[in-house]
Amino acid sequence: MGRYPITQAQWKAIASRSDLKVNQDLDPDPSYFKEPYQGIDRWQRPVEQVDWYEAVEFCDRLSKLTGKDYRLPSEAQWEYACRGVTEPLNLENGASYPPFQFGETITTDLANYHGTDDKDSRRSGSYGRGPQGEYRGQTTPVGYFKVVNSFGLSDMHGNVWEWCADDWHNNYKGAPTDGSAWIDNNELENVNTENQSYLDKNDDKSLYSVMRGGSWFDYPSYCRSALRFIDFRRVDCDDFLGVRVVCAGMKSEV
Repeated sequence: MGRYPITQAQWKAIASRSDLKVNQDLDPDPSYFKEPYQGIDRWQRPVEQVDWYEAVEFCDRLSKLTGKDYRLPSEAQWEYACRGVTEPLNLENGASYPPFQFGETITTDLANYHGTDDKDSRRSGSYGRGPQGEYRGQTTPVGYFKVVNSFGLSDMHGNVWEWCADDWHNNYKGAPTDGSAWIDNNELENVNTENQSYLDKNDDKSLYSVMRGGSWFDYPSYCRSALRFIDFRRVDCDDFLGVRVVCAGMKSEV
């Protein structure tokens, strides 16, 4: 899994390569936030305003360029990576996973989210016993907080929501047990032999996919490792929707 969400620079490098096109064109510079942040080059910000189909096209192009198999993470992969738990917990004896990779709470010194209260909506900028912080109102460059979890991953909480490959399901009943993406609608069009989602071969353009991680716009409760978000369809994009990719190794011929 990528240490960071895809940056604007990385997106531009691949989206500009029309010779790598697989299913659709890509805007090389789709992001809303185009200014430097505290002297840091704007191209180090995470790319946003990317819909699910564009994210999959990016993965397909990257795979075509490198000969490796890049894809969106499954929900299971994403949550496992976000938690960063390296030793199994004894859940039967009452152990539980903390809501954040940092533990029971989170602060805006560690992640980019809405860290102030909104009295009108009664939403809190703090979580648990954690303090309130600040609301930056924009993305921050990847790695800005200089913290990593046990797997060496950064920015898993906040900054931009990250698309997952899975179709939306209301619960985990019947989910794959091997960590692969759970894809069942239009299955023949969506899935190859390795359970990878395609984009334009999916007839149902209104299909929902899961987003994970929270964003600069959202309150800390939305940034929890377990939080699943479904408010946007695969064709939707916004300035808090980004992408992180995983590499499954060398691409097989099918």
